[in-house]
Amino acid sequence: MSAYFLKSFYILLLLSLLGSGISMTLKNSSESGEAKCIESEREALLSFKESLIDEFGMLSTWTNNTDCCKWKHILCNHQTGHIQLLDLHGSHTPRYYLGGAINVTSLIHLSYIQHLDLSHNYFVMSYIPELMDSFNNLIYLDLSQSYFAGRIPSTLGNLLQLRYLDLGDNFLWGEIPIQIGNLKHLNYLDLGLFYLSGKIPCQIGNLQKLKYLSLGSDTTLYTRKTPNYISNSLSGAIPFRIGNLSLLRTLRLVGNFDIKAKDAQWLSTLHSLTILELSSLHSLKSSHQWLQTIGKIIPNLTELKLVDCNILDSDIQSLFHSHSSNNSTSLTKLDLSSNMLSSSILPFLFNFSLHLQELYISHNNITLSPSLCPKFPSLKVLDLSYNNPAQSMFRANFNISSKLQELYLKNCSLMDGNFLLSSTSTMNSLSSLLFLDLSNNLLKSSPMFYWLFNFTTHLLSIDLNGNLLEGPIPDEFGKAMNSLEYLFLYNNKLQGKVPSFFGSMCRLQILDLSNNNLNGEFPSFTQNSSWCSRHIFRELNLSYNQITGRIPESIRLLSQLEILSLRWNSLEGPGFPRWIQTQNSLIQLDMSDNGLNDFVPEWFWNKLQIMYTLNMSHSNLTGSIPNMQLKLPFRPSILLCSNKFQGKVPLFLLQASELFLSGNKFSDFSCGNVTAANLATLDLSDNQIKGQLPDCWKSINRLLFLDLSRNC
Repeated sequence: MSAYFLKSFYILLLLSLLGSGISMTLKNSSESGEAKCIESEREALLSFKESLIDEFGMLSTWTNNTDCCKWKHILCNHQTGHIQLLDLHGSHTPRYYLGGAINVTSLIHLSYIQHLDLSHNYFVMSYIPELMDSFNNLIYLDLSQSYFAGRIPSTLGNLLQLRYLDLGDNFLWGEIPIQIGNLKHLNYLDLGLFYLSGKIPCQIGNLQKLKYLSLGSDTTLYTRKTPNYISNSLSGAIPFRIGNLSLLRTLRLVGNFDIKAKDAQWLSTLHSLTILELSSLHSLKSSHQWLQTIGKIIPNLTELKLVDCNILDSDIQSLFHSHSSNNSTSLTKLDLSSNMLSSSILPFLFNFSLHLQELYISHNNITLSPSLCPKFPSLKVLDLSYNNPAQSMFRANFNISSKLQELYLKNCSLMDGNFLLSSTSTMNSLSSLLFLDLSNNLLKSSPMFYWLFNFTTHLLSIDLNGNLLEGPIPDEFGKAMNSLEYLFLYNNKLQGKVPSFFGSMCRLQILDLSNNNLNGEFPSFTQNSSWCSRHIFRELNLSYNQITGRIPESIRLLSQLEILSLRWNSLEGPGFPRWIQTQNSLIQLDMSDNGLNDFVPEWFWNKLQIMYTLNMSHSNLTGSIPNMQLKLPFRPSILLCSNKFQGKVPLFLLQASELFLSGNKFSDFSCGNVTAANLATLDLSDNQIKGQLPDCWKSINRLLFLDLSRNC
């Protein structure tokens, strides 16, 4: 059972446990005759809201003098009025989330809450408080993928009613508290965290009701790029014994554990297991018992992941030798990335190709050619990155699956000669393909663009970054690829002007053309008021090119622009760009190394309140920065180096996580009453600061880098 379905199951379970005493809508949970919310709980929620940035209006109904049981994302008990469910999970598709420095302790007055979901938000290294055990009625707690940091509070072990606990994909470190073993009712436990260390507590084996267990780094992106950086954090013995965790349906372990034969016996008793993921288990190849046990349970599995386990072709043969029939396995997902496999494993993979939908074999030594390429009738995702496809791989029809939607061929040393390049060829061999990654190869000639739209015309995303592509982008590419949402062409050698056809690509949201040789004036498509995608366009990166002239005021038409990077061009004033004043979604802005030549108006600094990154270094900016009363909840990185700013360094800038002010004319620096608790980097070198250093370093307790050199 997948994590998604398990999560849905436990939400329904919670609602059934709450029974008839709770309203059944997240939008309006107070009907006529029902109790209204408790005043202290309403005040707690409003206090909680104050610390957050609600850019997408998730908390728009949370207002003074209203019944909080009618607010969105809340369920109240209609008999008592107590809040029992608070669901503030965010999302990236579609985009909505909360941000800022979350204050969970303000919620301790919600003593009757049973369901708390703060997942998929951006809480910028906020700590999970020890006071979490105040929520002693919690059944469901999800804090996953929300940028929490620090250690796992041992007090979580006091939430004895918990059925569901998900802390996955956060920046938590240290050892797993043994107190987690107190949660005897847990069905779901995800501690897939980036920096866990130490051993698995044997007390985890006491959680006899567990159906889902994930321990160790939960991000395949990191384990594939740097397989030995994070994935070896957990170590030691696997402490489970026969009879432990017998109801498990999903088991995910990441770490270089010391596996024994008795551990394989325990694994063989998990008769309900359908998903098995083992990563960085380097001793797996030397354990005949483990390989034999995994081979025996394969017919029961729908997903199998053995990443960075140093396994060889012979190990794959021992795993699958008894499964010669396509009907002998139900595998839909197989991940064998970051091992030492060759092309000889392909016949074994074909033996269970009937149901296989996702196949990941990146970071191996596989040479895939048309003659060795089996057809997978159900395959939707194929990752061959960091391998060596044969030169003839794409010179004929590449038809590994008629249902293929995602193809990843990153860093495969592909050259123009691997493809049949022609401006007239009409292959269209993969009409189902939606995502294509050909980044970090050796592709050079512009006819590659013709191959792309002859290969498939329904793509949503193309990644060609890090190649050697030359010349202009042909107009035909823009006409054929009108379904594109994401286009990555950075780090190439493209020339000419930025094509105007981007204004006719009505689904385009992200365009990255940085680090090329593009020239001419600022792209004309941004000046067209009829540009069909202007209301969904989110990211434009033209850095490190040779674009000249002014940034047109018409760029204000991009009303949803979140990321704009124009670094290292030859753009100039006159005047500071006023169009920024109407941009209410900018979270990253880089206009450094251009000739802005002006003072910065006061209204601009208000924009920092929603920013993650601001870079206006080397822009010949002048004047002083006003000392405004601003809150910077996202703790941005601020780079204002090599300008002509003068006067006193304003206190609000000290709320940044990185502050680079070198090469200016600042004459005064103090900390005032500000507690710069998140400042890690401070560079004030090459200024005109005089006098004695302020005594404020105790309040900057996370400072890692300080440069005060070359002042007066």
